Amino acid sequence: MDDPVFVDTNVFLRFFVRDVEAQYVKAHALFERAEAGKIKLETSELVIAEIVWVLESFYGFTRKKITEVLTTLLASRNLKIANHSRISYAVSLYSSENMDFIDAYNIAYMKSKEFIKVATFDVKHYGKVEGTTVIL
Repeated sequence: MDDPVFVDTNVFLRFFVRDVEAQYVKAHALFERAEAGKIKLETSELVIAEIVWVLESFYGFTRKKITEVLTTLLASRNLKIANHSRISYAVSLYSSENMDFIDAYNIAYMKSKEFIKVATFDVKHYGKVEGTTVIL
C-alpha cells in the first residue's frame, strides 16, 4: 500500500454535493480505492470544520444533512480523521444542541482536556458544559 494521502475539503465537497461531475467522478474513484483497502486517506479537523461551513453557508445544507455527511466520514474505514473521537463528540453536540460546529468542537476540546473554566461571552452554548464554569 502507498503512503497515506491527505484529502482536502474540495474533494469531499465535490463528492457530497456532486456539482462538478468530472471532479465527483475522481473523488468517487479515490474513495472507492480507499474502501477497497488500496489506499489510506487522512484529513484534519480544519477540513471537517470547513466542510460544515461551506455546506451551511454556500450550499444551504440543513444541520441534519450535514450531520449525515459527517457521520459518513467518521464511519469510513480507510479515512483517518485527526482527533476522531473529539470530532465525533463535536458532531453529536452540533446535531443535538443547536450550536455552530466551531463551538461544538471547542466544547469537545475543552472536555478532552478536562478544562473546568472558560472565558467567553457565549454563555448560551458554553454554559451548557457540565462541570465547567464561565468566568466572564
